[in-house]
Amino acid sequence: MQKNTLVNYLSVENISKSFGEKTLFENLSFGINKDQKIAFIAKNGSGKTTIMNIINGFEEPDTGQVVLRKSIRMAFLSQDNKLQEELTIEECIFASDNESLKVIETYEKALENPEDQDSYQKAFDAMDLHNAWDFETQYKQILFKLKLEDFKLKVKNLSGGQKKRLSLAIILINRPDLLILDEPTNHLDLEMIEWLESYFAKENITLFMVTHDRFFLERVCNEIIELDNGKIYQYKGNYSYYLEKKEERIASENSSIDKAQNLFLKELEWMRRQPKARTTKSKSRQDDFYIIKEKAQSRRKENVVELEINMERMGSKIIELHKVSKKFKDHVILNNFSFDFQRGERIGIIGKNGTGKSTFLNLLTGTLPPDNGKVVVGDTIKIGYYTQSGINPKPAQRVIDVIKEYGEYIPLTKGKIISASQLLERFLFDSKKQYDYVEKLSGGELKRLYLCTVLIQNPNFLILDEPTNDLDIVTLNVLESFLLDFPGCLLVVSHDRYFMDKIVDHLFVFRGQGEIDNFPGNYSDFRAYEDSVDVAQKEYNKTEKKDWKQNNPVGNLTFNEQKEYQKIEREIKDLEIEKAKIEQLFSEGKIDSNDIEKKANELKNIIDKIEIKEVRWFELSSKLEG
Repeated sequence: MQKNTLVNYLSVENISKSFGEKTLFENLSFGINKDQKIAFIAKNGSGKTTIMNIINGFEEPDTGQVVLRKSIRMAFLSQDNKLQEELTIEECIFASDNESLKVIETYEKALENPEDQDSYQKAFDAMDLHNAWDFETQYKQILFKLKLEDFKLKVKNLSGGQKKRLSLAIILINRPDLLILDEPTNHLDLEMIEWLESYFAKENITLFMVTHDRFFLERVCNEIIELDNGKIYQYKGNYSYYLEKKEERIASENSSIDKAQNLFLKELEWMRRQPKARTTKSKSRQDDFYIIKEKAQSRRKENVVELEINMERMGSKIIELHKVSKKFKDHVILNNFSFDFQRGERIGIIGKNGTGKSTFLNLLTGTLPPDNGKVVVGDTIKIGYYTQSGINPKPAQRVIDVIKEYGEYIPLTKGKIISASQLLERFLFDSKKQYDYVEKLSGGELKRLYLCTVLIQNPNFLILDEPTNDLDIVTLNVLESFLLDFPGCLLVVSHDRYFMDKIVDHLFVFRGQGEIDNFPGNYSDFRAYEDSVDVAQKEYNKTEKKDWKQNNPVGNLTFNEQKEYQKIEREIKDLEIEKAKIEQLFSEGKIDSNDIEKKANELKNIIDKIEIKEVRWFELSSKLEG
């Protein structure tokens, strides 16, 4: 039996790159083999984009080379869309050398001229000959999944997100041997991300990608390459495996560094005792000393955020929405929506693109007025709002000066403070970087700086609109740590499922046309709940609900009873989810022995509440049906 041999598609051999006096990386080497699905991880500013550009031939390395196997077709999805503005979506798809697509294009044109029977028959026969029927179905399914159904739309009339999705569609349809992807999930909604995740996971496809989507890394990638402090580390597994092995590596490094530091002190003492003239033996030991010194001083500067922020006091009134409605023409965003925010609320907002998530945030902050109803903000509430528009620094402005415009420090408990400079350090701007000009920053660094301008103002109600876009995984970990310590209210719109799971405890699910569900749990809870509900039953419930509204809008219930009836339904659903969570902990044996009694009492209380609410629900139901 013959062993499977590795087929190398691309080799990066000893590449180096410097800009002026700054060395980005030196003598880096790694390879990409057939069927590997590799994620490339590095801090922003460490050379990720430069390496991607070198691999794709857009930049030359100072030393070394990139070798691509002969006859391998490689495609690159960049952050910048390189599409011809005057072409339609369909013309962009067909503008390739893919033989099947050429056949399909001829067939599509023949369909537009049915009177020309000869041309139609030739095109039909060519479809059979090239087995293009399945290919046509596949590419139209890809366009449908990426919401690009209007094939006649011109590129110049597409939004930035639509252009990114079209670039992705073109790559997927042409099925190259090797896909190089730079942040493929940006500008995709959750439904599209999960479809793309599933597509990549099941397809025999070779990938090399930069992405900050950690669920994507977990479910798609089978290898991770990390550029860390100028060195390449390779991990033969997914994101969980990478985290585990990286932790082991750092512990091992720090252990040897501790030993090196102890040795360094002894060697330093020896060096000071030595006369200036050296023997050959002492010269060798002197060289060794400098190697040890370099290692001893290389301890990692991990950014551990442990902030006890002394936030401004919050009164009893936070933010209240009273029967708020908003629509644009026939597109309904909110319809009589009411909600009272409580202290410490941590809410995530999810939903398809276009369902009104950002509009909702603008209504809360007063950037947009509601059509009806009112938004009442408490007197003690200080809102910090991170928008997708980003930061607009003045020309020739330095990083530290941008922050100081908004504040000099954040007060901590016990009279301590964190200065603007210390905040920047926590978000990975070292003292040298703080005095760089803002125009020198990368896209990810600009996002980081913008976050700091919002946080330095010490808000007690923090609103974040897609904060994770363009942030590397290291920065995401720093931000998550900061937000877990944040004592105020938090409202987040994000497509980053890992991020949402970590920092929010319930969700507003925007379904479209003004329908918003308040779901008690994080994104994984929501996904599990949605997947467990039978689709047919959901459709049946929807029809029943509609018929009840049409045929019996009030029944025999008073207005207050109708509100109570709807509220009880929601409360029973929430309690059932809580009950299921605790029961699962018991069944999996995940409860500490000291907490068993506490959890058992909690479960009993929930069951009692469900029974009481069900009795009242049946009372109202019988009245409704009577």
